[in-house]
Parts: sequence; structure tokens; C-alpha cells
Amino acid sequence: MEAALSESSAARAAAEVGRLAHRQGRTVAIAESLTGGKLAEVFAAVPDSSAWFAGGVVCFQSETKFRVLGVSRGPVVTEEAVGEMAAGVAERIGADAVVSVSGAAGPSDEEGNPPGTVWMATLVCGDLRTELHHFTGDPLEILSQTVTSATQLLFEALRESASD
Repeated sequence: MEAALSESSAARAAAEVGRLAHRQGRTVAIAESLTGGKLAEVFAAVPDSSAWFAGGVVCFQSETKFRVLGVSRGPVVTEEAVGEMAAGVAERIGADAVVSVSGAAGPSDEEGNPPGTVWMATLVCGDLRTELHHFTGDPLEILSQTVTSATQLLFEALRESASD
């Protein structure tokens, strides 16, 4: 039940992201790791998303982050890595509003981080913001919480950029 509530929260936030992005004339892109495409799925499911959702990169393996997105070699469950993921996908896709996520969904640790450790970043018109989350639950619950939080984080960043 909790996962279903989270999914509807993510869908509502994604619809709001779309409304704001379309109104502001911005395109949205994502760079996701642990979520394996679930973040892109929630944005693509919004009606008329092709008007504002440019696409994204699912970079599950560290090597993909390094080669495709230009992330510096080293740990990838870090603030620096999600910032570089956001900048890399923004540059490669040409989007001006981006959200990125990297973390440990479990069931085991990732780079010494316990399951539920998730870094996320938004990059909207050059303004980079990062957040560290510590979610609880099984891997699917952690993924659901990550998608919801990342979608809401991008909505907040877009909303704040509109008031600047």
C-alpha cells in the first residue's frame, strides 16, 4: 500500500514538473542509477511529456557514469557524483532542468553505504542543489521513495527558479 501511495505522489509531482517546465519553456532530463529507469518512466507517463521531457541516461554501473556522463573516477554514492551526473546529462541532452540520483537500494551495502543511502541533485539553469537521504525498507520501497523524492525535489527547484 505504501509503495502505491508513493507512486501516486511521484506521478502528481511529475505532472507538476511538466506543467512548470512547459510554462517556463524548459526541457527536463534525468540521470539515474539505482532507480534503473523508474524515474524516466514516471516523467514519460505524464500526458504530453514529449513537449518538455527530453530524456535521460540510466547509468547503473559506475563505469557508465564515468564514460557517458563524465563523472570523476571514484565513489559514485556521493554528492560530487550526483552533481557531475546532473551536469553531464544536461550537457549531453541539452536540457536546462535536470535531476540525478545515485545510491544504495540494497539488499547489501554499496561503497560502504547502507541500503537506503541516496544522493540526489537538481540542476536548473545552472543552479545546482544536492540532498542526502536515508530511506528505509526493502529495495523496492527504497526505489519508490527515491523516485518520489527526486521528482518532488525537481518540482521545488523549478518552482523556485520561476520566482527568481
